[in-house]
Amino acid sequence: MKLTPRAARHFTGDTLFHRIGRTVCAADCLPRKELYESWELARRARRRFRGGRVVDLACGHALVAHLMLLLDDTSKSALAVDRRIPPSAHKIAEAMTAAWPRLAGRVTLSASEIGDVELAPGDVVVSSHACGALTDEVLTRAMAASARVVVLPCCHEKATCDRGGVDGWVDAPLAIDVTRAARLRAHGYAVYTQKIPEAITPKNRLLMAEPAR
Repeated sequence: MKLTPRAARHFTGDTLFHRIGRTVCAADCLPRKELYESWELARRARRRFRGGRVVDLACGHALVAHLMLLLDDTSKSALAVDRRIPPSAHKIAEAMTAAWPRLAGRVTLSASEIGDVELAPGDVVVSSHACGALTDEVLTRAMAASARVVVLPCCHEKATCDRGGVDGWVDAPLAIDVTRAARLRAHGYAVYTQKIPEAITPKNRLLMAEPAR
């Protein structure tokens, strides 16, 4: 269900989330589910990881990139990357910048392949619901750069995702995510796992990791 200007009546409070809700309602293009998913990912990521350039891979509307800067102004910029940037992503960017002028010029939308993005150790790499093995590509790119990473996986594909040999004990999607966490740990990362509310999405396992100190 898309958030429309009429839906703004559900966001009447003075909290930052309600202000964001009214802003994206005015843009008239964002799925309701995406607002809640993006907010939960961004706020939990910012509780754990501060500062650094934000790199939003498989960004879709790039709302996560904007939220990450709103929640931590010490990040100077964000790069939002997808193979195809939907026209509505520009509407979201315009609406967010109009509401928070300090975001102007700080979020770059780039139609690129994930493999073409140059990452650095200080980056915070985020990805909300990158489908199937695309989540694994995000993790691979982050680990190669020793960057911090936050993913909310979805569309766990048995054929393309590593189940780590434990899918005889647990269901395949959980086996895939547990294997991802183990892979990060084997690469020298400290791993943090959480769940966002299942009422927002059943694909609700949040995986966060940073190079161990």
